[in-house]
Amino acid sequence: MTPNNIAGMAALKGLQIVAITDHNTCKNAPAFLDACKKNGIIGIAGMELTTAEEIHMLCLFDQLENAMDFSSEIEKHIFQIKNKPQIFGEQLILDADDNIIGTEENLLINATDLDMYSAVKLARNFDAAICPAHIDKQSNGIIGVLGDFPPPPPEFTFIEISDSVKNNELSQKHKAINNCVVINNSDAHFLWDISEAENYLLLNDEPYSSAKIRYELIKFLKQE
Repeated sequence: MTPNNIAGMAALKGLQIVAITDHNTCKNAPAFLDACKKNGIIGIAGMELTTAEEIHMLCLFDQLENAMDFSSEIEKHIFQIKNKPQIFGEQLILDADDNIIGTEENLLINATDLDMYSAVKLARNFDAAICPAHIDKQSNGIIGVLGDFPPPPPEFTFIEISDSVKNNELSQKHKAINNCVVINNSDAHFLWDISEAENYLLLNDEPYSSAKIRYELIKFLKQE
């Protein structure tokens, strides 16, 4: 799952816009956006943030600078435990051609010290679109961790479901979803998990530019 390989596979699958959402960091986002440009698709800088409750939150940015500043802030909140590459694998920082330019020493799958409400507030301070990630999954999904959306939940404008078959079932069981845009993402951790071009949004792309589409996507998710 290197930046160049993800962008290449996404292009082969016919995708037009793809986000990179590493756990608790955006350090590979610059390389990914460059790799996407080389492959003729639009890259989105993002992060899968782990809250203190072990809930995964999807954070997406239309501006790379905001993503990188947010990533630097999250470094202050993640528990400082050294990675063990022999167990968890190398945490590589790469360029757009997948050359190694650095490594992340602290284990990125750890939780941060930010509770869900604090995480949402902080992400929005950096102009992120943020929502609970893969709520249909027991592992690190908000429903799997808490049983439901807590009262009162943050006012989410969108939520992520990885399996679109579960859209109706979850919306019937959990009323907090009903006022949200539902997006179906692959939540891929391996190249072969990247989905085909089957889920889509219609966005205003005139006058066409990648910056315009990134802006329109985040605007749509925020329901602005």
